[in-house]
Amino acid sequence: MTSPRVLVVDDEADLRELLEITLVRMGLDVDSAETLREARAFLAQNDYGLILTDMRLPDGLGLELVQEVNASNKSTPIAVVTAYGSAENAVVALKAGAFDYVSKPVVLDDLRVMVQSALRLSAPATQSGSPAAAGTASRLIGESAVMQSLRNQIERLARSMAPIAITGESGSGKELVAREIHARSSRAGKPFIAVNCGAIPEALMEAEFFGYRKGAFTGAADERDGFFHAANGGTLMLDEVADLPLAMQVKLLRAIQERRVRKIGATSEEPVDVRIISATHQNLAQCVETGKFRQDLFYRLNVIELSVPPLRERLDDLGVLVNGMLARLAGPGQQAALGPQVLETLSTYSFPGNVRELENVLERALAFANDGVIEVGDLSLKGARVAERAAPVAEAVPAPVAAPAQAAAAPVSASGPAELPSSLPDYLEQVEREIILRALTQTQFNRTQAALLLGISFRQLRYQMQKLDIQEPEG
Repeated sequence: MTSPRVLVVDDEADLRELLEITLVRMGLDVDSAETLREARAFLAQNDYGLILTDMRLPDGLGLELVQEVNASNKSTPIAVVTAYGSAENAVVALKAGAFDYVSKPVVLDDLRVMVQSALRLSAPATQSGSPAAAGTASRLIGESAVMQSLRNQIERLARSMAPIAITGESGSGKELVAREIHARSSRAGKPFIAVNCGAIPEALMEAEFFGYRKGAFTGAADERDGFFHAANGGTLMLDEVADLPLAMQVKLLRAIQERRVRKIGATSEEPVDVRIISATHQNLAQCVETGKFRQDLFYRLNVIELSVPPLRERLDDLGVLVNGMLARLAGPGQQAALGPQVLETLSTYSFPGNVRELENVLERALAFANDGVIEVGDLSLKGARVAERAAPVAEAVPAPVAAPAQAAAAPVSASGPAELPSSLPDYLEQVEREIILRALTQTQFNRTQAALLLGISFRQLRYQMQKLDIQEPEG
């Protein structure tokens, strides 16, 4: 089997030689070019598992090569070499489609890690073991246009090391999107660590993120790794990143830029190979304007922005989402299903809590459901309209059911100053019984439709019938 081939493009002879020697010792075949013109000639003749180019070349910029390779649809990973301290150039390169970057002076250990990651990405499916290469099904359910677009974006972004900022409303599935990016990347076999930045006390943040040495502070009985160490080789998701205090933002910025962390109590930094994915429901740009979030960290995290659509913009996916959730919520050997008009009623609700709220609604409704069949009355949705399909049943009713207060007042006020009932609870119970019986009679004892007419849930109606000893007539 032939060794993977790498193209090195750099006009500095010493650096080019260092890169060649390092790559050859890794068992790779290497071609070298000093200019864009030479690099283009090599690309016209050979296929490469990785291209490594300097940002500034005698006849142009390495960014030109990045754009040309991406436009060619060869899906070859291309990384750039940036000058020390040129974080802006690295961000520009990643935005242009570069797989990753290395900074001068080149740290060979960091270079080897980056090369191995790139070669895993470009390897055939049978060699890489990547879920993306194997063509596994996406965990993001739905065939609406916005979901298809989201999955297409994820496929492209999974091939990069660029930091991604996922935006979207609470409950829209930002962590699921981050996990999908990780699962379809060359890092799929490595850890995925999700951290809720808003749930960590400020005093513990540095220890949680970077770890600490034994004896570094009172209570540090053993050495402990932080989130960056735990995610080494994989992906670190910073959820609700806007909640980070400013002091921690400074330390996080350095860790992301230098790709090194220092444990509390340590005297030296350790390299970490982590892809950063951040997420928030807040407007980070607005947080920068108000001084709550550092602008430099914003630019480092927001290299690529990925927006997750709210559920109200993908109601075409409601049926498949509900089916998947019910299959998960039903216990072993049990089934859960929707009754008539339930899906139509759900589609009239705005779901401010998005997919998470939908799952909560179904879980609650399933607890009230009769024999695992969820009826409209079990949903308890405020603001949802009963489906239009239920209208003909209501229209067929010859007379509306009186409201309890109206029905209760009628016997008293009909004859003017009539005598008050001897027992008010008994009287109210009698009125309630008559109202329920009227609704059941008008719907031919269809308890679901009767509950709709009365404005109560199916479970409430069933309870009241048992309480008032209302029996369904035989035959």
